Amino acid sequence: MNRRAIHPSDTTYAQAHEVSGATRIVFVSGQVPEAEDGTVPADFRSQCRLAWANVEIQLKAAGMTFDNLAKTTIFLADRRYREEAREVRQELLGDLAVQPAMTVVITGIYEEAWLLEIEAIAVA
Repeated sequence: MNRRAIHPSDTTYAQAHEVSGATRIVFVSGQVPEAEDGTVPADFRSQCRLAWANVEIQLKAAGMTFDNLAKTTIFLADRRYREEAREVRQELLGDLAVQPAMTVVITGIYEEAWLLEIEAIAVA
């Protein structure tokens, strides 16, 4: 499989992400900032880390890691969370060999307590 970021940014995403020769594609449904016991952290950074941890759990179940990400979509409950979302994303994805494509959408989230949701596409 060959992958390359097209017009990578100085943070953790590229304008496009080209994949050729992949044999597996995993579509990760929107992962929310809710723990297995149903608890939701009160602050945005903790919610963001938990949502990314939930993405990682799904990737691991498919035998993949963040390095397999080709595309992410991040839904934020409010644009005031943009910078914190970028900082947490940089902390967690900053060392990836190839940056995934990414979209951020400001929208209402299904549950009022959730401040974000993250969906992903991964390839191997």
